[in-house]
Amino acid sequence: MNDTTVQGAVRLGPGDLDPPGFAALRTGAIVARDDAAVVALSGPGAVTCLQGLLTNDVEKPGDGAFVYGAMLTPKGMIVVDGWAARHETTVTFTIPAEARPRAMAILTRSVPPRLARLEDRSPELAVLRLAGPAALERWTELNEFPVPAPGRSDIRPHGWEIARPPDGAPFVLQVTAPRSAAADLEARLATVGVRVANRAVLETARILAGWGKVGAEIDEKTIPQEVRFDELNGVSYTKGCYTGQETVSRLHFRGHVNRYLRGLLFDDAPGDTTSGVTQQDRDVGRVTSLVWLPEAVPRGRWIGLALLRRDVEPGTMARAGNADVRVVALPFKL
Repeated sequence: MNDTTVQGAVRLGPGDLDPPGFAALRTGAIVARDDAAVVALSGPGAVTCLQGLLTNDVEKPGDGAFVYGAMLTPKGMIVVDGWAARHETTVTFTIPAEARPRAMAILTRSVPPRLARLEDRSPELAVLRLAGPAALERWTELNEFPVPAPGRSDIRPHGWEIARPPDGAPFVLQVTAPRSAAADLEARLATVGVRVANRAVLETARILAGWGKVGAEIDEKTIPQEVRFDELNGVSYTKGCYTGQETVSRLHFRGHVNRYLRGLLFDDAPGDTTSGVTQQDRDVGRVTSLVWLPEAVPRGRWIGLALLRRDVEPGTMARAGNADVRVVALPFKL
């Protein structure tokens, strides 16, 4: 995947996304290896320790939980986001590979070794994600492992973990398996009609679903509510304290963020020289992700994500990349 960043915007053009892969994402099923890292906490204090660091609740859902959340700075800014799976006294955290050093630094600093052992399992594990309306049906046809309920995960023999996010996530099933088994799994999925795709297709699914990405929508100044954490069920307001909670709770109960993640529909191809968004000659935000959809209209269409001023409502028109754009709510409904 030509996952380039143009002044802060991930840009996936016609040469990055193969049309059959996009068609399978829209009407069938795809599987792709994500560029993800897996870190684990094991021991009697693993759940309690992560509970004090994550925006979401890993205690209340109990054994087998699979939840989305983030670790924050003391001032409430996102350091790393990801998916936490709880199994007895072990919690695995699947995160963007580029954020692994930051996650390991927080966990090393915050978790006493007598309570939990920290391990980076990334070198031995591959993270495959299935997406598309037929993905669960195709997985069932493979007759490999049962499909968990939404928000749940199962541990299987030989180090496999099968996890299903709640509805609305940019993928419908996450399979964590030994790297040596990944190619064979992809081949078997292909026999039941699942297209083996590149990460550009997963990125497209992420953009369509309106989920932020570290390095694009999410940086060291991003507050969870700015990138839809409330809508994505990435924050618990009933759990106990965690790092950065004061800022997040104060905004939820007493205020609001000044910018918000929105979708953009481009009338023409955007230029690649700017990520700024303007409305009536005023600067209202920046483009963070761009993708060309080959089947959106007869000749394809560019869409994107942008962090915009809160008062720029869906339905309004703006300018971005020297093109007219319509601001829309997320997720996209094409």
